[in-house]
Amino acid sequence: MSFPGISTVKTKCKLFNKLVYSFLLILFSVSVFGQNSNCACFVKGVVRDKHSSQPVIGATVLIIGQNSGVFTDEKGRYELRDLCPGTYTLECRIVGYSAFRQTIDLTSGHIEDFSLQEQEIHLKDVEITAHRSDTPASQPLSTISGNELENTRGKSLAESLKGLPGVTSLQTGSSISKPVIHGLHSNRVLIMNNGVRQEGQQWGSEHAPEIDPFIATRLSVVKGAAGVRYGSDAIGGVILVEPEELPFDKPLSSELNTVGFSNGRQGVLSGTVQGGIKTLKGFGWRAQGTIKKSGNIRTPDYYLDNTGTNENNFSLAAGYRNKGFGIDLFYSRFDTKIGIFSGSHIGSVTDLLNVIKNGEPFIKSGFSYAIARPNQNVTHDLIKAETHYHFQNGNKIQWTAARQINNRNEYDLHRSRNDSIAALNHPELTFKLSTLTNDIVWDHKPIAGKLAGQVGVSTLYQYNLMSGRPLIPNFNQFNIGVFWMERLVKNSWELEAGVRYDYRKLKTYRIVSKEKLSDDFDFKNFSGTLGATKNFSGRLSARLNAGTAWRAPNVSELFSDGVHHGAAAYEKGDASLQPEMAVNTIGSVKYAGERLTFEVGGYYNFISDYIYLKPQPEPILTIRGAFPYFKYTQTDATFKGVDVSASWKFVKTTTFSSKLSYLQAYDRRNDNYLVMIPANRIDNQLKYDLPDFGNWHQTYISAGNLFVARQKRVPAESDFAPPPKAYSIWTIQAGSSIQLSNKHQLETGITVQNLFNTAYRDYLNRFRYYADEMGRNISIRFKYSFGA
Repeated sequence: MSFPGISTVKTKCKLFNKLVYSFLLILFSVSVFGQNSNCACFVKGVVRDKHSSQPVIGATVLIIGQNSGVFTDEKGRYELRDLCPGTYTLECRIVGYSAFRQTIDLTSGHIEDFSLQEQEIHLKDVEITAHRSDTPASQPLSTISGNELENTRGKSLAESLKGLPGVTSLQTGSSISKPVIHGLHSNRVLIMNNGVRQEGQQWGSEHAPEIDPFIATRLSVVKGAAGVRYGSDAIGGVILVEPEELPFDKPLSSELNTVGFSNGRQGVLSGTVQGGIKTLKGFGWRAQGTIKKSGNIRTPDYYLDNTGTNENNFSLAAGYRNKGFGIDLFYSRFDTKIGIFSGSHIGSVTDLLNVIKNGEPFIKSGFSYAIARPNQNVTHDLIKAETHYHFQNGNKIQWTAARQINNRNEYDLHRSRNDSIAALNHPELTFKLSTLTNDIVWDHKPIAGKLAGQVGVSTLYQYNLMSGRPLIPNFNQFNIGVFWMERLVKNSWELEAGVRYDYRKLKTYRIVSKEKLSDDFDFKNFSGTLGATKNFSGRLSARLNAGTAWRAPNVSELFSDGVHHGAAAYEKGDASLQPEMAVNTIGSVKYAGERLTFEVGGYYNFISDYIYLKPQPEPILTIRGAFPYFKYTQTDATFKGVDVSASWKFVKTTTFSSKLSYLQAYDRRNDNYLVMIPANRIDNQLKYDLPDFGNWHQTYISAGNLFVARQKRVPAESDFAPPPKAYSIWTIQAGSSIQLSNKHQLETGITVQNLFNTAYRDYLNRFRYYADEMGRNISIRFKYSFGA
C-alpha cells in the first residue's frame, strides 16, 4: 500500500518506510548525545505496607509528565537517578492503596522510605500517589490525564481517546463514535467503567459507550489481548475509565466545567462537589452531573439535518476507610437522545446509488436544535458496591458487585401508517439489557519476598428483552471465569504469567413463522499470558507480551435479520458462527529523557474465525426504504502494525511531538484485505509554553496537523463506495491556568479544529456514503476549581 504525503497521494510505501527509519534514527541519536551532563539528582528509598511492614514489590514510581519511572524490587527498593534540578510530581501505583500526589523541588539527592496505606500519607518532602492498577505490566499502557484530558472535555469517550497512537474511532455520522484499538472495536474491546465491565448494546456500530467522560480523571488504554485479567472478549484491548480517589477526610471542594462549541452550537455544563465529613473519620463522598445540548452539525458546505444531541448525566459516590477495611458505593445514570442524520434514510435503490455517486445528500437543512425521527433514546444505570480488606500478614481480598440496566429505543424515519399507532410515537426497536456482575479477587502476600499475584473468579448474568420490528432475539446468558496471575520482580526484571478459564451459556428465544423457537449455545475456552519488562535504566525500558483471548459470537452476529436504522443498514446474521480465538504478540521500547521521550511498539495479532460485517454487492430494498446490505461472515485474519510516539523539547519553551500509526489487516482464507480497517496516520504538534506571569501559569499555544492516508488495502469491489481520499486537517490550541486565590483557580482554553474548513470523509464513518465530515469547529472551555 502507498502511504501518501501531504502534497501528493502517490508517495510509495518505500518512501514512507525510509521516513520512519530516519525519524527513529534521529530520535535515537538525540537521546544518546543530547543529554544534560549536570543532571545528577536522585530520589530513592524503600516502599513498605504500613499495616504489615512488608516490602511492596512491583510498585511503579513515576515522574508525571515524563512518563518515566521504575519498579520496586524484591525488597521494596526504588531509585530514580539522573534527574536534573527542578520541580517534579511523583506518583506510585500499586494495587489497593489510596491515591496521593505531590510536587517536589529537587536540588540534590534525596532518600526517603515510604509506608503506604489506604489513607492519605504526608511525607517530609514527597507525597506518593498509590493508584490501583491491575493492568498487565508487560503490555503497553497509554494514559490521558491532567491538561491533556482537560483539552478533550465536552467530547465523547471515543473522541477523547483519539489522540493516543493506535487508537481511532468508528463513527456513525458526527454525533456517534466508539473507540477502535489496533483495528478492533465493539465486543472485542472491553471498557472498565470505575472497575466494572461496561455492558450495553455494544454490538452495534452506532451504539456508542454510555459513559460520561467527566467522571474520570484518567483514561487509560491497554493494548493487546488482555483476556486473563479482564475476561473473554478482550481481544483488542481494554479501556479503563478511572475516577479520582474519593476525598477521605478532606475539606469540601468543587469544580465547574463549561464548554462551548461553534459547530452544532453545542453547550456543555458539568459540575462536581466532594469532600469528607468532620464527624465521621475515614469517610468521603462525591456528586457529579453533566448537561449537554447541540444542534445540527455543519460540514464546510451544508448542514446535516437532524444531527442534534441532548444529554443529561449524573453520578453519586461514597466510601469509608478504617485500618485495613474499605467499602465504596457508586451510582451513575447516563441519559441521551441522539438525532440520526435524516439523509441516511433513502427511499429507493436508485436514489441511494445516486447519493453515493454525487457525493451530496438529497436532504439539506439549516440549523436547528430539534431532534426528529430517526433518533435514539438511551439510558444506562449503573450501581456498584465494592468492599475489601487488607490482612496484617499482607494478603488482601476484594469483592465487587454491580448491576447495570441499559434501555435503548430506536425510532425510524417514518411513522406507522396507522394514525392511532403513529400518535403513540412508539419506537420501532426497543432493547432492554440487564446485567449483574460479581468479581472476587484474592491478592496473596509476597512469597519469599519476590513473587506476588492474585487469584480471582468473575460471574456475569445477563438477559435482554426486545420489542418492535424483529432484529435480534431475546436472550439470557451466564458467564463464569476463573483466573490466576503471578508477578516476579527481581532487580531490573519483571516477569508475569497468567491463565484463565471462561465458560458461557447462551439461550435465545425467537419467533419464526409464528412458532416459538429456543436455541442453546455453550462456549468455553482458556486464555493465557506471558510477559516480561526490562528496565535498562531510569530512562530506558522494554516490554514484551504474548497473550491469548477468545470471544464467543454475540446474538446480533448469530441472528440479526432486518434493518438496523441507527446504522442505516440491513444486517444478516449466521447461527453457525464459531468463537473467535486470538493470539497476540506485542512489544515496545520506551525512552524517557529530560528533553526527549519516545516509544516504539509493534504488534502481531492472529484471530482465527474472525467475525465481521461483509458488504454485499448490491443494496437491498425494503418496505422501509433502500439500505446498504451487510452479512456477518468469518475468516482467519491477521492484524499487524507499528505505533510510534515521540516528544522532543528542543528548547526550554518549545516541544515537538509526533504520533504515527501503521496497520495492515489481512484475510488469510481468501488471500485478500479486510474491510473497515483504519487508515495509516501521522499526527504532529508544535507547542510553545509561555513563562509564568503573576497569577497566570501553564500558559501555552500549539498548532497540530493530522494526516490520514487513503485506505488502499481493501478488497476490490467489496464496498458500495471506494475509500475516500487522504486528508489533512489542522488544529490550533491555547490555554492557561489562573490562580485567583489560595483555594480558587480558573483554567481556560480555546481550540480550533479543522482550521481551514477542509471538506473530507473518513473511511471508518458509516455515513461517508452520504455526507462530508464536520467542518471548522471552535471550542472555548472554562474550569473553575475551589478547595483542596
